[in-house]
Amino acid sequence: MKNILLAFTFLLLKSTVFAQTSVTTVINGDTIITFYNPADSLRKLGDLKGAIEYFKLMQKEEGRNFRRNYNYACALSVDEQIDSAFKYLALAQDISPNAFCDPDFLNLRKDKRWDEFEANLISLIQKRNGDPYKDVEYAKRLWHMRATDQAYYDCINLAEDKIGKNSSVSRALWKLKEGLDAENRQELVQLIETKGWPKNSVVGEDAAGAAFLVIQHWDTDQQKKYLPTIEKLCKENEASWESYALMYDRIQVSENKPQKYGSQIRFNSETNTYEPYPLLDETKVDEWRAEVGLGHLKDYVSNWGIVFPPETK
Repeated sequence: MKNILLAFTFLLLKSTVFAQTSVTTVINGDTIITFYNPADSLRKLGDLKGAIEYFKLMQKEEGRNFRRNYNYACALSVDEQIDSAFKYLALAQDISPNAFCDPDFLNLRKDKRWDEFEANLISLIQKRNGDPYKDVEYAKRLWHMRATDQAYYDCINLAEDKIGKNSSVSRALWKLKEGLDAENRQELVQLIETKGWPKNSVVGEDAAGAAFLVIQHWDTDQQKKYLPTIEKLCKENEASWESYALMYDRIQVSENKPQKYGSQIRFNSETNTYEPYPLLDETKVDEWRAEVGLGHLKDYVSNWGIVFPPETK
């Protein structure tokens, strides 16, 4: 499949129906790309200013819309338009911790207004959902950690697509990312030593998931160190079985062993296609996936255009 970068222009996008929530584009009958709306697609292509202008145009045409206001706030925050970002984030506020985990709002976290926004939203969530956060301070640190963990991947992907994986820009971005990951790891170890591995019932699932992400991006020795803890907490309904399966497979792959759950995908440069890493047992993989709450492997790998089981010739 050809790697084709779709270039929208503002005038072309202006003619798009505002009410649509997604755009599916076929280029030369070869590549299908789906976006939430034209503004989001502009942002994915690296045109942040164009995305903001389009969001502004949609505001005039349609008025308020929760999802669009949230995405508009994200773009404004990344562009460091802090006052406007807070304005549209307030219009998009839902009773969930999504904003706390969003890397797009790292710039807002530097503003004194963030603490008030966070405190008010936490209070609403606690009242609405029966105090899900028993250790709020632990949850807050983990939310921040999760946002930091997910930061800059969009920039890295864009740089690699446009100028190559080995470009100086791509290498510089990865160096920045590795520095942030190292800070996260140091903080997480200190938290675990003080408070123990975060449990769902103590900090909520979103915050607890941050610990998994940080360890998932560490070395194999650290993953093997914490995997038994994650498994134990899964059995107590205090952690995610999906997270356990992902980490288990990643350890297997890093040690050149077949994976059990089929979660790890690689790109085959010879066939120019994606494929799962070798499986422990193709006939049992769906049974094992079902045991940890995962769907059929064929549905999972279809996201990469993979057919499972492989077609026999």
